[in-house]
Amino acid sequence: MKKCVLSLLVVSLLLSCIEDKKEISSINPENWSKRKINISAKDSLEYGKSYLSVYSQIYSMTEHKTHNLTAMASLRNTSDKDTIYLTKAEYFDTHGKSLRTYFSHPIYLAPMETTAIIIDEIDVEGGTGSNFLIEWKIPKNCPEPLFEGVMNSTMSQQGLSFTTQAKRIE
Repeated sequence: MKKCVLSLLVVSLLLSCIEDKKEISSINPENWSKRKINISAKDSLEYGKSYLSVYSQIYSMTEHKTHNLTAMASLRNTSDKDTIYLTKAEYFDTHGKSLRTYFSHPIYLAPMETTAIIIDEIDVEGGTGSNFLIEWKIPKNCPEPLFEGVMNSTMSQQGLSFTTQAKRIE
């Protein structure tokens, strides 16, 4: 009986030391299929591609120590009249390796609408130089979309946050 109780105690101690694996929500932060739209009939749309730098980690004190950040890619329709279309959002790591594509079919953003892709603080796969390529289509004479990166972290009573803006490359 003592061996059985001791064995149960040892097993329960071992199991209590195992950390629960946390799910990384940045792999599937939104059901993009709900925004899916067919734009093949809209042939007069202007194509663009934008580069957005985001940081899931930054260096702290030395090049050998990093600090994890939550990163948000904010995808904004700046038009108050026209719906715009995002055709692809691909996430790359520091070395330029494609990590994941959030959607590779057209999605819509209604006038003045914003959506976001969140990279969890525990998702450090992108490293210190992660980035997005975002492809989009807009009606003629429509303002270009705005893509911003917002990075932040809080520890104890310290907080850190900064932003980046995308650059159109095509």
